[in-house]
Amino acid sequence: MSQPVVTVDYLKTLFTPDKSWLTPFNIVASIILVLGGLVTLLRFTGGLAAVTNLSDYQPWGFWIGFDLLCGVALAAGGYVTSASCYIFGLKRYHSAVRPAILTAFLGYALVVFALHYDVGRPWRLPYPFIIQSGTTSVLFEVGGCVALYLTVLFIEFTPAALEWLGLKKARNLVAGLTLMLTIFGVILSTLHQSSLGALFLIAPSKLHPLWYSSYLPVYFFVSSIIAGLSMVIFEGNLSHKYLHHKMDKTHLEEHDNVVFGFGKSASFVLLGYFIIKIIGIAMDNNWHYLASGYGLWFLVELLGFVLLPCLMYAAGAREKNLKTITKASTIAVCGIVLNRLNISLIAFNYHLPWKDRYFPSWMEIMISVFVITIGVLVFRFISTHMPILYEHPDYKDAH
Repeated sequence: MSQPVVTVDYLKTLFTPDKSWLTPFNIVASIILVLGGLVTLLRFTGGLAAVTNLSDYQPWGFWIGFDLLCGVALAAGGYVTSASCYIFGLKRYHSAVRPAILTAFLGYALVVFALHYDVGRPWRLPYPFIIQSGTTSVLFEVGGCVALYLTVLFIEFTPAALEWLGLKKARNLVAGLTLMLTIFGVILSTLHQSSLGALFLIAPSKLHPLWYSSYLPVYFFVSSIIAGLSMVIFEGNLSHKYLHHKMDKTHLEEHDNVVFGFGKSASFVLLGYFIIKIIGIAMDNNWHYLASGYGLWFLVELLGFVLLPCLMYAAGAREKNLKTITKASTIAVCGIVLNRLNISLIAFNYHLPWKDRYFPSWMEIMISVFVITIGVLVFRFISTHMPILYEHPDYKDAH
């Protein structure tokens, strides 16, 4: 894989459109960006009431449930993959590190970006760090850890950008911090992934008993590992399919090993998660709730999106079946999204009559689609032009 020389003329070509840009994906993405921009304008000129269905009963809506809770969980591939490679010494997964770090960095960056839509006064977002010291708040801990981990992810991402720019000294300096950054990232991820679950411990009367548990912080942390492993497989499969031409021989050869290794690990973690969920029901003696409507929905989540992908991962890893593992990763990712939405929206305020229940407006959903589209476009741009899916020729065998 040849590395382009970064010159002024080369940089101009990055932003010069040609006939090849007129594809169905780009057309749909352009429409989403236009609609998202219009709703964004309405949100910041008309306020939250102009675009959301939020109320006193439900001050946190789809943007928190999907953009924040799901976004943070699905960005866990960064710390899971880097820990596997640099802490546990599994160097055979090294080709998955940079795509996972990039996905995590963009995921956390977009979480912070999306949070500006939900906060009534977004310009006050940094206030807790510089004006008020609400250190006893779980939300303060989440904000602090996310801010620090976003910084860590940015530094972990910079070697690829520095290689692209030809800044060898700066690249070598940052690369020397890899192990320290990985350890720091794992610590921060452990804290804020679990603390997101702890946020809901203050609402025992609002969250349905099948989803409410004193083990929520543990559930959120363990499920983030599942999300990280599954997202590496899911994202790697999409990259292998649509950015195949950007991968070098190493990435192409190691792809199957990454899928099988992460699939096998995910099966064990899913099994452990399934067991502790059952233990949680037994500890709180909530068996009788399983016979209700919410109980059936809980079983759909537990059996269809936890146990099923667990068995599929195990079968795929044993039989060396890539398709089975890929399907399992898709189901597992959907299961994480379903779990976070159940906790934050569907099973929240379950006791209220339907007329008082919260349903997101189409503009709330539009903003979330808008944010995801930005992430996909930025990932594609960076992966296309920087050494993410291939090794820079000057740094072969440097890992």
